[in-house]
Formats: sequence, C-alpha cells, structure tokens
Amino acid sequence: MINIYILGFDQALASAITGVIDLFALAGVTWNRIQQQETASAFNVRLASEQGRNIHCINSLQLASHCSFSDIEAQLKSNLKDQYATPDGHSNILIVPTIGGPIQQALDNNIELIQLLRKADQAGWTIAGNCTGNFLLAQAGILDNKTATTHWGFETEFKQRYPQINLQAEQLITRDENIFCAGGGIAWFDLGLHIIERSVDFETAMQTAKAFVIDYRRDSQLSYSLMRIAKPHQDELVHKIQELIEQDCTISLSIDELAIQNNVSQRTLIRRFNNALGVPPNTYLQSVRIERARKMLEESDYNVDTVMNKVGYEDSSSFRRLFKKKTGVTPTEYRTRFSRRL
Repeated sequence: MINIYILGFDQALASAITGVIDLFALAGVTWNRIQQQETASAFNVRLASEQGRNIHCINSLQLASHCSFSDIEAQLKSNLKDQYATPDGHSNILIVPTIGGPIQQALDNNIELIQLLRKADQAGWTIAGNCTGNFLLAQAGILDNKTATTHWGFETEFKQRYPQINLQAEQLITRDENIFCAGGGIAWFDLGLHIIERSVDFETAMQTAKAFVIDYRRDSQLSYSLMRIAKPHQDELVHKIQELIEQDCTISLSIDELAIQNNVSQRTLIRRFNNALGVPPNTYLQSVRIERARKMLEESDYNVDTVMNKVGYEDSSSFRRLFKKKTGVTPTEYRTRFSRRL
C-alpha cells in the first residue's frame, strides 16, 4: 500500500485537502464499482498536521487530522520501505495543499512543515505541491535549481522570492526528480492523476479520471491567465502610446512613425517601452489585440474571422498561430471552454 500524507495547515484551501483525499482514496474503487468489479484501493491516505491538531481552512471549515508531522518524522527515521513500493522504490508521498491566506503568513507559521519537507526530500520521498503551496516547497530549499510551477497569478512574487528556481508558470504540472508541482488552485486533480499514473499505472489514472469526470492531460495554464500588460509606471511617452492603442488596437503601429511623432529615436522608444512594460511596442500591441479577442470570444457570437478583423488582423493563419502561442489553445477551443453558456 502506498502512503499518501497530506500536510495540512491553517488557512489552506479546503478543497485542495478534501479533494485530494477523495481522489486517492477512491482510485481503483469508484471505477470498479461502476463496472461492478471487485474494488482495490492502491493508497492509504492520511491527513497530517502540526501536533495532530485540527486544521482551520480558509473557508472556516475545520478538518480533523489522522496523524502529526512528528509521526511522519518517526517513519522517516525508521527508514522502512513498504513491500508495495512505487516504481521508484518509495511508498511514501507527501502532498502540500494550496495556501489560501497571505503567503508570508503561511511561510512564517509553518516552520515545522518546512523542516519536514527538507527531511523527506533528503530521504528521497516523493513530494508534491499544489498551486501556492509550492511556496512552502521553495522556502524549504528543495526546489533550488529545479523546474517548478505555481499559480499564474503569483508568478512575479515567486520569481522575486526564489530566483534560483526555474519557474515555468505557463505549465500546469512540472516534475523534477522526486518533486511534482501543480499550477492552479484546483489543479490538485491534475496533480493527483499524474501521481496515480506514476505510482500505479496509466490505466488506473485514466479510469479514475473517467469516474470523476475529469479532463486528464491538461498541460498549460496559459488559457486561464490574464495577460499582464498594464503595469504601473511613470513614463508619460509610454502612457501616451498605450492610450492610443487602447482607443484603437486595429491601428498599424510603425515604430519609425511613432518615434518621429514623439521626437525620439526608435532605439529610445523601444528601450522606454521595455523599461516601463517589459516588452517593446509591437509586442504590447499584440497582447492588447489578443486580450480583446479573448473577451469577444467569451462574450459575443462573432465568428472567429470577424473577431480577427475587429482586433486588427487580416491573415487568418497568423492570427490563429499567435492566439495559440499566447493562450495555449486555438480560438475555437478557447470559445468552447470559456464562452457564456446562457
């Protein structure tokens, strides 16, 4: 039996705890019941907390723990391996749920959890973090020089805190050696299915996904993220051009003409845009256009070609290629996923 320990803490996202418990506890069970077959659970799921106390989740739900962090440390010290070990030789998996409250507060209040992560990593246990829970893995130092992900909305803060980590925020799931990371707050089911596939087999993971009616094999956060193109700054020239683009994103933006109109060189214009917004003018224009296209696909009945024309593109293949690059999906796929149903 493979042991799954969910490391609970106050202000965690409740669903990232209870949902994970359900997913692993019912892997090999729900599908078999639907098929009227004998059930066989592959996982022994336990919720752990500091001193085994109740966990006060961010939504005010209180969860009772099965065990304490000290109990897990005792198992680490014993260095015993279950006869039903995973393919990597380890039968123990730690999962850190989403932080629902302030990040710094969670880091300050969970020193014992962070220390446990370090010890488990040294022992070679599989460790998985979900969404902002990956800040705790990063604080423990176990992601140093590794690839990781987190919720797209916390990309900037994560990079500022942990520049030594190769953050791939566009990815929904990453794996580097013994450590898994998942992106979005509800990405625990993607994370869980990946672990089930690796720990048991692909068939069990797919059966679990079908039983829970989950879209397996999602791999990107791009279609869910906002394009961070409106950063605060004090450059009046850049503000002026931004306003021009906001008023009419279909304009043909000539760097040469803009530079002449504003009495600066092309090089100076591009440098000031990069300093203020992190991108050159043409890239900013593209981002505004794609963001407008996303809104139209969500809220209107315009066909894709009409949307393309309304945001300033004429070549269909170029528009579709750029849209997929920016969002991870085609315009049609985006509309299917995010358009209003009523």
